[in-house]
Amino acid sequence: MSSQYPYSGYQPPRRVGNRSSSRPQPVPPPRVTYPQSSSMVTAGVQGGGQPPATPPNPPVAERTPEPPPVPSRTTQGSGGSKGPGWGALIAAMVGTAAISVGLTMGLSLGPSATEGNAQPVASQSEDRTPVFTGEIPDWEAVAAAVEPATVTISVSSGEAGGTGSGAIIDPSGVVVTNNHVVATVANGGEISVTLSDGRVYPAELVGTDPTTDLAVIRMLGEPQDLVAVNLASSESLKVGEPVMAIGAPLGLSGTVTTGVISALDRPVAVSGDGEGSEPVITNAIQVDAAINQGNSGGPLFDPTGAVIGINSSIASLSNSAETAGSIGLGFAIPVDLVKSVTQQILETGTVKHALLGVTIGSGIAEVEGTSQVGAVVGEVNPGSAAEEAGLRPGDVIVGLDGHPVVSGPSLTGYVRRYVAGDQVTLDVVRDGVKQQVPVILQEK
Repeated sequence: MSSQYPYSGYQPPRRVGNRSSSRPQPVPPPRVTYPQSSSMVTAGVQGGGQPPATPPNPPVAERTPEPPPVPSRTTQGSGGSKGPGWGALIAAMVGTAAISVGLTMGLSLGPSATEGNAQPVASQSEDRTPVFTGEIPDWEAVAAAVEPATVTISVSSGEAGGTGSGAIIDPSGVVVTNNHVVATVANGGEISVTLSDGRVYPAELVGTDPTTDLAVIRMLGEPQDLVAVNLASSESLKVGEPVMAIGAPLGLSGTVTTGVISALDRPVAVSGDGEGSEPVITNAIQVDAAINQGNSGGPLFDPTGAVIGINSSIASLSNSAETAGSIGLGFAIPVDLVKSVTQQILETGTVKHALLGVTIGSGIAEVEGTSQVGAVVGEVNPGSAAEEAGLRPGDVIVGLDGHPVVSGPSLTGYVRRYVAGDQVTLDVVRDGVKQQVPVILQEK
């Protein structure tokens, strides 16, 4: 598969194939595409130095379930800023889905909120109530509650421009989106944010992280009565859970689509913004909710109205960025990674990622008479965390902190979730024997 940024122009529906043909036509493999309305086009997916025989990714292991977050009201000082209509939402959900109320992991304002420079601070959740009790989620109530917290983002720089989506994460006007949505204005340009009620505000770029394809912008002009999303946790998600996406596909703001989580920790690699730039590799949430051009940067919600991810890319059968569209294979950046990156951007303006210090590919290890896919270590950088931990060329890493590592990109995606100084435990196969190796990650 290869990838590109799709163009912003609207493509009218057209008939595909020849109706008179009696023989089915071969279907080309899908391409991974950024679903942002933009005129920028980039090169293909980075291969990661894979060996000649690379097996397909096996099913991703299911995580231990925990209850989901419930939206909470967010206020700011005495200005009357308000959160979504959570009361109506919770009442409706209690009546239809029997979902009980619990604590959430979300963003709260620090002591400086009344001084106009509030920063989001993640708060640890205690519990999650069952996400689904057998009843159909009340998406009508969820959409009504969270739509005011989603925005449409327009960017322009010279003759280049595009449209994407975003989520308000602080009622002072802080918005998270994808880096590729705002990359056009990284060296100058204009950003505007359109709210669900039609208000339009100029915005400034606070910071970007091309490595994870995330960015933070701030609305200007002291907007009032803004609604901020509630950030959940992506750690306890399960395949099959219902989800809802809101964004501006093809410029159609406030578009709601629903589906389920199709897979977790799906390694997705999309080429960077320019020649020689680092590819974006994410162990993403895969969903079948329709995501199209313009959905980039928009939030992915669970049935309680809490954000579990930021929509970022799609797989498409089209060879053209202008005609790429949803085929039910969409990918979102997990919200735990989103919280870590946005917190660093807001605090320091930059993001520091962890580094293992090896070159990797994808391969197969033989352990105890069984073949197992994993990430093959090529070179170990001198003085790196990997060298200090005793890793060697030819080692095959098949797990990290209990998560299965199924390829080189899979390992990269996991490491990027951590920060320098974090200790992780690798499951390493060497000479047919599996062993656990603790590693203290270094700063990239």
